[in-house]
Parts: sequence; structure tokens; C-alpha cells
Amino acid sequence: MVTLTEVEDEHFQEHPGAQYEDDEDYTDTESEISNDSDFDATDETFAERLYALRDIVPPKTRGWIADSASSISNRAWSVMSFGGKSAWVITTSILFLGVPFALSFHEDLQYAAMEQEYNMRQSGGDMLTGGAEDQSTADKVGAALAAEGQAKPAL
Repeated sequence: MVTLTEVEDEHFQEHPGAQYEDDEDYTDTESEISNDSDFDATDETFAERLYALRDIVPPKTRGWIADSASSISNRAWSVMSFGGKSAWVITTSILFLGVPFALSFHEDLQYAAMEQEYNMRQSGGDMLTGGAEDQSTADKVGAALAAEGQAKPAL
């Protein structure tokens, strides 16, 4: 048969107002385990201290935290993967379709500018060299400007 015996802690056996003769040697726990330990806390790294705290968190909560972290990591990886693939498709589409379009548009603008310059030279050459002898050059320039829809210059 098992007999239970109540053991009182030494701390509670003392009177609350009692003074100890040797305060330097007094500790709450006077166990031999803590006195004989050769553990040096200065050699412990932050990671080791954090790892030692795992026993504070219950296993069920640790499992939930690990599953949540894994789920978040997987979702982040999926988003990053999709984003990278999308960026690749958009970039290659711009390079294959946008660059040739921009080059051809620029070329069309150059052809239009060259045609406008040719027409201006042609009309300027006709004014200076051709036409009736009785009309002055200023009248010809005024007629050319009026034909283009611009006002006649004041002389």
C-alpha cells in the first residue's frame, strides 16, 4: 500500500520576518543540481536559446505554427513563380511585337517628313523659277501660303 506524506518546503518553514545570518549564501533553490552544473550561459547562442524555448509552446500549437508557416511559404512561392512567369511573357511579347511596331511607326514618320520636305522644296522651286513673268516673287509666296491656308504676310 502507498502512503502519502506531506513535505513542506524549507522556505515556508521560516518565519516571514526572520533574517538570515549569511545573506550571500542564501538562494531560493538550494539543490545540488544547480550548484554542480558546469553550464556557461555566455557560450550559448541566440538560436540555442530560442530552440530551448520550444518546450514552452505545446506540441499542438507548434504543429499549427509549422503548418501555417509551410502554407504561407508555399503560397508565397506560388505567387512569386506566377509573377516571374507573367513578367517573362509580358517582356517577350513587348520585345517581339512592340519593338518592330515602334520601328515601323518611326519609319512611317520619317517617310511623311521626307514627303513634306520634298513638297516644300517643289513648291519653293516653282515659286522662284517658274510661272508668269508679270508676277513678283512676293506675290507667288503669298499665293502659295494662301493655298496652304495661311495668312498673307504684310509687306
